[in-house]
Amino acid sequence: MQQIRVDRFALLVFLCLMLTSSVLAQAPSTPTNAAVDGSRVAKLEQQVSDAKSSADNAWMLTSSALVLMMTGPGLALFYGGLVRKKNVLATMMQSFSMMALVTVLWALFGYSLAFGPGNSFIGGFHHMFLQGVGLQPEPDYSATLPHQTFMVYQLMFAIITPALITGAFAERMKFSAMVLFMTLWSVLVYDPMAHMVWGKHGLLNAALGGRFPTLDFAGGTVVHVTSGVSALVCAIYLGRRLGYPKESMPPHSVVLSFVGACMLWVGWFGFNAGSALASNGLATSAFVATHLAAAAAVIGWSGTEWLRSGRATALGAISGAVAGLVAITPAAGFVGPMSALLIGLSAGVFCYFMVVTVKAKFGYDDSLDAFGVHGAGGTLGALLTGVFASSAVNPIFRDAHGNVLASGVVEGNPHQLLNQLVGVAIAWVIAAVGTLLILKFVDWTIGLRVTAEHEIQGLDLSQHGEEGYYWDVSR
Repeated sequence: MQQIRVDRFALLVFLCLMLTSSVLAQAPSTPTNAAVDGSRVAKLEQQVSDAKSSADNAWMLTSSALVLMMTGPGLALFYGGLVRKKNVLATMMQSFSMMALVTVLWALFGYSLAFGPGNSFIGGFHHMFLQGVGLQPEPDYSATLPHQTFMVYQLMFAIITPALITGAFAERMKFSAMVLFMTLWSVLVYDPMAHMVWGKHGLLNAALGGRFPTLDFAGGTVVHVTSGVSALVCAIYLGRRLGYPKESMPPHSVVLSFVGACMLWVGWFGFNAGSALASNGLATSAFVATHLAAAAAVIGWSGTEWLRSGRATALGAISGAVAGLVAITPAAGFVGPMSALLIGLSAGVFCYFMVVTVKAKFGYDDSLDAFGVHGAGGTLGALLTGVFASSAVNPIFRDAHGNVLASGVVEGNPHQLLNQLVGVAIAWVIAAVGTLLILKFVDWTIGLRVTAEHEIQGLDLSQHGEEGYYWDVSR
């Protein structure tokens, strides 16, 4: 009996050892609770990252479409309504042609010169023919957007900037001269300026350690100062339209301009809020600042006009809105709502006097007030950005330890105003000198201005062989 008990005990011990060995053998292939939890967390993080990338990409593609809408139909209608009816198609064609011409230039080498790696003043040819611009993000510009999305968004800025200049020489430049001028201007003026402010290692790039960190959220210097100053040079170089200023040259359709201005206002949300390059709180802040500034500028321009002439005009109201949108462009992602109101109000009053008083005093024929609104408004907005920029809105400056530093003068950083002055001065010089040299070259090669006969006939017929309006008297 004792032997049976010993055998049973030995068998029990043997079975326990076998069971333990089996469990130990399977342990390495069976995930622990910690491993399972880690895998789930990693999967969840990837899903969150993918969702953020999708949201950012959707917003930026929408913003790209909004900015393109600013050129056609927005600017085309706005400018087209301001000229005489014999020049409406020619004026609209100038904006529309930029959508095609600049797109091709941008794909071939423009994007590479503006945003490719290079020096402090210009990019190189690393992205020529869009080489290396694929569907993976470019971390220096955005960690969540496909590189092509960033590229096409910046393309829309490159399209509208030269189109703004056409308002200065409306009704008197040959179409062929305009095409050659804009081709050279895009390459020699816009691309270097875009690189200096927004490109890698750019001289004025505040986000990527430029020598003179200029705050320009959406293009105050890059877009509006360059186009506005170039417009002034064009207006002076080409001279006045025949009959100006003695002959009355009112807009042929303020209705068209009114519709165009409303489209510009809506499209500007893509212009400014889209410059956050993400669907985030900064985009919201820029969206709000943009709208408030435009509204305040309407009041500023219309109120000043009302006090001086006894009435507020529709043309004045839409001009004021554009002036406010221009001025808030560099500041949209750096200032709060109340600062945006002040910037817009200041722009409305300032641009009104530039268009009504300064232009009359000096006598230059800036046909559609491209300089008075974009050049003057862009300069004012760039400087006021240095005054009102707030680290609470956009903590762009940090010390070596990662601590947030003051952004603007009001916040305790007076040096930023000097940086803004440097950025504006560089934009003025590049635009003025570059435009003058290009104008002289085009004038020497193919000529700039239409003949007096063609100007009297109108550019619709003389340059394109068609008319914007056909009046059938038989009906």
